Amino acid sequence: MIQPPYLKAGDTVAIVAPSGILKNRNDEVARAKKLLESWNLNVVIGDNVFKKDNHFAGTDAERCEDFQKALDDKSIKAIWSARGGYGTVRILDKLDYSKFLKQPKWIIGYSDITALHSQLHTIGVETIHAIMCVSLPKDLNEIEKSIETFKSVIFGQPLAYTLTGSKYNRTGSAKGQLVGGNLTILHTMLGSNTSINVDGKILFIEEIGEYKYHIDRMLQSMKRAGYFDNCKGVVVGDMTKLRKNTTLWGSSVEQLIIDALQDYNFPIAFNMPAGHEDDNRAMILGRTIQLDVNSSQSTITFEK
Repeated sequence: MIQPPYLKAGDTVAIVAPSGILKNRNDEVARAKKLLESWNLNVVIGDNVFKKDNHFAGTDAERCEDFQKALDDKSIKAIWSARGGYGTVRILDKLDYSKFLKQPKWIIGYSDITALHSQLHTIGVETIHAIMCVSLPKDLNEIEKSIETFKSVIFGQPLAYTLTGSKYNRTGSAKGQLVGGNLTILHTMLGSNTSINVDGKILFIEEIGEYKYHIDRMLQSMKRAGYFDNCKGVVVGDMTKLRKNTTLWGSSVEQLIIDALQDYNFPIAFNMPAGHEDDNRAMILGRTIQLDVNSSQSTITFEK
């Protein structure tokens, strides 16, 4: 995997919006700019970030233009997505990575940005799963750990996590590249040339706002497609604001996941603080990790 250079003081970060509209989100973007500047980084904001095209932050062409410009600009060392939502998949096949591959840079975000993480993994570049601009509250202390790990990752500090144990953990150890992101986006990538091949890799998943039966349906579909056949392990992040159906599912989402993956013997670690919660720790996707899981705790150690 290609590892983009870590940031250093004086580097420039571009803020772009490849997905959902940033209606009334100017303050969050301003806070993001101020945060980066407090780390002695320079910031440029895409020309079309605050454009509006119904659901989207501008037309597909406008969102693509901002992202392509940031990819091609040699002075920009990282691209930070302002928010997720929906829309990234609409520009995936319009992006040209030829200049980017000659001078790679970090692509940062989560949720809908999983589409970009998936595409970049298939072409062999590491990316960063971390907070976005709209994640920043007025009081940054509310997400202290999220910001702390975000800073650590972009500046190249060692990264490791010890997760709270879970009775649902499936014990074991595994080593492999960490891949994944939002379950819905991973599911929608199936059958495309940007669907991640998880053979020999460790899959991270998180989700928001879904019914449990939707989560089961996605896992069953991926299972039938052979997605997990040679997977080395699974790390489960936040399952946030799950919707309640009139007919109860009958088990926890953790048990649902264990049941869906019962035919495999790889380790499964729950309680990774990453996803659609305030505590959203940064991770390097495409980086090899060591995963050790038991009932009392799990550890994730990223290689340098």
